[in-house]
Amino acid sequence: MSNIHKTTIIEEGAIIAPDVIIGPFCHIGKGVEIKSGSVLESNIILRGKLTVDEGVKIFSFATIGCDDSEITVGTKTHIREFTQIGTQDSEDEKNKKITIGANNFIMGYVQILSGVNLGEFCIVTNAVRLYENVKCEERVIVGGFSTIEANNKIGTGVMIGGASVVTTDIPPFMLVEGNKATIKGLNVIGLRRRLENKEDIEEIKAIYKKVLGDGTDKILAQEIAETNENDYIVRLASFIASSNLQ
Repeated sequence: MSNIHKTTIIEEGAIIAPDVIIGPFCHIGKGVEIKSGSVLESNIILRGKLTVDEGVKIFSFATIGCDDSEITVGTKTHIREFTQIGTQDSEDEKNKKITIGANNFIMGYVQILSGVNLGEFCIVTNAVRLYENVKCEERVIVGGFSTIEANNKIGTGVMIGGASVVTTDIPPFMLVEGNKATIKGLNVIGLRRRLENKEDIEEIKAIYKKVLGDGTDKILAQEIAETNENDYIVRLASFIASSNLQ
């Protein structure tokens, strides 16, 4: 194929759509499937059972997968230089599936470990590390040089400040920062961009004050989740009720 550089190595068994563009010095393993419209720059290694959906762009020197990994990368996601996804063995030697949702922007030098699930429309900025089994819901922004420790869940619409170390679950719509990271308030700008109904935002503010204003009241959060009719409130309250927050 004229759109695949002659120096690239493609193992027998790999499935590559006819219009995929692959630059020089890449290595594509036998278990890899790359779908239509995707572009790989140069010096990229793809291994394991890996599905790259339509319109994905992977920049130079990124490495995705190891021999026994299972990874999916969602449509139109961009993965920048030197990023590593699923390249290290799990601590229990059982690599869990990594799911990268659609329309994500993963910047340079990011490391994503076994079992991570990244929702759609997330921005993971430079040199972030997501440890094992971290789950990020959609529209999460993680500031540069931050770390999210293993087995924690980040709710939708969360913004994490740069150089933060996240050691707990973070409920939806929160603004957090620090080492270790603490909740500083609501991500109000994010809410204004996302929600057209100002009443929804005001109700989220009120529930935040009730449930998280003076410690974490999981009992009240569960009551609100069971009785409130606003979908955003239910999502916030039910997350808090089932979280590992103290």
